[in-house]
Amino acid sequence: HMSPYSPSSRVFLNVLYIDVEAVPEFAQCEAAQQQVYAREFQQQLEALRAAEYVDYPGVAAAKLPVLETLYQYFRAYHLARDSKRAQAFRKFQERGGELLYRHALYEALQEHFHRLDNGVWGWPVWPEAYRDPAAPAVAEFAAREVARVEFYQYLQWQADQQLGAASRRSAELGLGVGVYQDLAVSVDRGGAETWALQSLYATGASIGAPPDELALQGQDWGLPPLVPNRLRDAAYAPFIATLRANMRHAGALRIDHVMGLMRLFWVPAGRTAQDGAYVRYPFAELLGILALESHRNQCLVIGEDLGTVPDEVRARLGPMNVLSYRLFYFERTESGEYKPPAQYPALALAAVSTHDLPTLAGYWKGEDLRARDALQLFPSEEMRHQQILARTQDRVRLLAALAHEQLLPAGVSPDPAFTPDLTPALARAVHCYLARTPSKVMMVQAEDLIGELRQVNLPGTTDAYPNWRRKLALDLDTVVRDPAARSLFDGLREQRGAGLFGGRTPPARRRGVVPDATYRLQFHKDFTFRDAQRLAPYLARLGISHCYASPYLKARPGSRHGYDIVDHNALNPEIGSLEDYEEFVGALHRHGLGQVLDIVPNHMGIGSDNA
Repeated sequence: HMSPYSPSSRVFLNVLYIDVEAVPEFAQCEAAQQQVYAREFQQQLEALRAAEYVDYPGVAAAKLPVLETLYQYFRAYHLARDSKRAQAFRKFQERGGELLYRHALYEALQEHFHRLDNGVWGWPVWPEAYRDPAAPAVAEFAAREVARVEFYQYLQWQADQQLGAASRRSAELGLGVGVYQDLAVSVDRGGAETWALQSLYATGASIGAPPDELALQGQDWGLPPLVPNRLRDAAYAPFIATLRANMRHAGALRIDHVMGLMRLFWVPAGRTAQDGAYVRYPFAELLGILALESHRNQCLVIGEDLGTVPDEVRARLGPMNVLSYRLFYFERTESGEYKPPAQYPALALAAVSTHDLPTLAGYWKGEDLRARDALQLFPSEEMRHQQILARTQDRVRLLAALAHEQLLPAGVSPDPAFTPDLTPALARAVHCYLARTPSKVMMVQAEDLIGELRQVNLPGTTDAYPNWRRKLALDLDTVVRDPAARSLFDGLREQRGAGLFGGRTPPARRRGVVPDATYRLQFHKDFTFRDAQRLAPYLARLGISHCYASPYLKARPGSRHGYDIVDHNALNPEIGSLEDYEEFVGALHRHGLGQVLDIVPNHMGIGSDNA
């Protein structure tokens, strides 16, 4: 499967995103290096890079054998010796618990049956004896294939470590939001999550949308919905696990089709969307859990509220500070003009487009209309003409909106006929227009930085359009050096400052309450707050999550441990002043580090020095 909105699991990661050469074992494993640097592998890699579209099976065929070699090295040189790295992996397995184990077991089983028959697309077509995770046949397979199941746990560990490293690097660079993740509305019906949690899903139904003027037959997205009362009976544990997994390394989480927290449109198996109906969910309870996990993980929440949105949804999300999702294409006045920037809501994310809609260059040129016409996706010829006429009017309105904000580029006529293609200057102007909105977050798509015409996904198509396979014309290293992209970035800084923090270093996002890795700081007169402050960048690079500080309240003169407190209301002057302490804490925040305090509430130093 290629769509990230039809995942095998919403808790675990897609291991194809692992950077193989960044896995720590790669630098030590000569066999893996020989695999990668071999002529045949390099030719395979070059062919994948040269292909017009992303070849997911080809990527898997290149990466997985090398990852297998790295895992074998890890078994021999770490697990067999119970090294610190092996112990870290065992802790990851322990934290992942039964959910991680079943996910890895599913991956091993699916690999096994797909190798026997490449038409096996998921557990519903496995031999019946293996369709129940608690079945004896499954237990026998697991006992026989211990290493293979562990291999897939190892891959999840690597993926999680690399995503965590990206999050920490975002904090080091002072990025205001950090990693922005996206949560799909459901999972693939043949994937790991539905196999492990079969009783919670309505496998005889699909999520979709009712008929409307753009989809006269309605929509069937093919994703199974969770059964509301069964979710409640499970004390919402699967929903909580999903939020925690997605928020752990994220500064922001976008919830696709956020209306699904209140209701989902169910389509019965074998029927059309015209036979579907809305099913309500325990909205207040799900929102309460969402708010709690957002606070615990210090993670911003963005609700994708496009399309038909019940008034109740926006009425409940706004007071909870869930950001709305506002797109330039759709933000219009009653007369159809583009809304002025000042009329955008503050509690929102503002963007030009999204993956299901045309890129800015494609919108301007009508590339999406051309593609839909070529694939006969318009319900009628009349609607086709209406869409083409509306787009012509929209181009006029877009230029008028820019002119009203005095953003129309020099030399660009108010008549779009004189600008058949979107110029970099015009793209910059549209993004500067959005940057003037009071919306808390603004997002720019990579496609719009380089003038990409084709959108990444064309709804209503499967094989007729290269959904989720279209590559960017430039690689990311080239994009950030591209003059047009740099000019756009400069424009955003002019309008909005350096992120939402106006050039100031933003406060680092508070990490989870459970430390990942701690480093003891033993304060005394020869190791002060200033000394510890200088260590912060190094500790962050090591992967430390929290500094475990010895007591630093006023202790006896010359104390090397700090447990002989003489004043619980003052810092120990031997290790620094209040200003030194605040600078130390600021350094921890800038590098994404937390602090574990060691306090002494129940005893004090006894003697003449304790007044």
